[in-house]
Amino acid sequence: MSQMPSAAPGARNLITDVPGLKVGQASDAAARTGVSVILPDDRAVAGCDVRGGGPGTRETDALAPENLVDAVDAIVLSGGSVYGLAAADGVVGWLGAQGRGYGMVSSSGVPRSPVVPGAILYDLANGGDKAWGEEPPYRRLGREAVLAAGLDVELGTAGAGYGAMAGALKGGTGSASVVSADGITVGALVCVNSFGSVVAPGGRAFWAAPYELNGEFGGLGAGDLRAGPDEWGLAKSDPKARMNTTIACVATDLALTPAQAKRVAIMAQDGLARAIRPIHAPFDGDVVFALSTARRPLPAEGADYVVARIGALATDVLARATARGVYAATPWKGVRGWRDLPV
Repeated sequence: MSQMPSAAPGARNLITDVPGLKVGQASDAAARTGVSVILPDDRAVAGCDVRGGGPGTRETDALAPENLVDAVDAIVLSGGSVYGLAAADGVVGWLGAQGRGYGMVSSSGVPRSPVVPGAILYDLANGGDKAWGEEPPYRRLGREAVLAAGLDVELGTAGAGYGAMAGALKGGTGSASVVSADGITVGALVCVNSFGSVVAPGGRAFWAAPYELNGEFGGLGAGDLRAGPDEWGLAKSDPKARMNTTIACVATDLALTPAQAKRVAIMAQDGLARAIRPIHAPFDGDVVFALSTARRPLPAEGADYVVARIGALATDVLARATARGVYAATPWKGVRGWRDLPV
């Protein structure tokens, strides 16, 4: 098989380079938390893969290829641990008011049912004000995020990655895209709150360095990468179950079936393995969604090969997005960011 022609980031180097997608984000600075919403223009085929040992999810069973629902109306990523699952309620309410959602019959007075899968990360112990009593902010943040949906995506300390930590460094929200020479567009959005480290021991080099394009997260190259056995670098020194989790969504404009979207999500999980060490630990709840906006047909001939290409592109673009989220993060007092590491 001959080598594929070169590819390059999309115009924004964001998941919104995938035609038919918008992203909205909202955050609460006092609570040190936030929400990110991936909003397709039309209902989109989706798949999901869960690898971490302590996941928190909503509606992921609905995405199984053998089940009834074959498309979603939005994907919600949220901070807040179990409280953050309520962010999808705000998105569902807004979508339903717009007449968007799944419906087997059309009848006056019968609302449609928006399908909004989601995943959460743990940011409850990051020093923010969590004294919200019986009114956690997540439903409100979900609604604010979907109302803010557009083509621009703030990276770093924003959205669901607002309160995140990437090992011992400030984590954040990252995004990236790639357009192949023959026009396939793939993008990723990730909220990095990992137990593992995103940088190699003893320096500033990102594990994702071999996949970097155009100096998008510092341009240091891969020369300083090394991986000794049981040597993780800036991982969390005292991990606890359910206190981590990296959650992500990858997307393409090619039409996929639910089973093909599931395969892309499975392949894309390896992007986290390329960017974070270790990953998928008992302490993590890593979840990757895959979306298809179906703006372009999948070729009938060689379809499985094209799906494999999409998965491979998604793997690399998710690794890049992970590094970009940490690279762009603004740390708080007493918390180091990547830019604080010695040169």
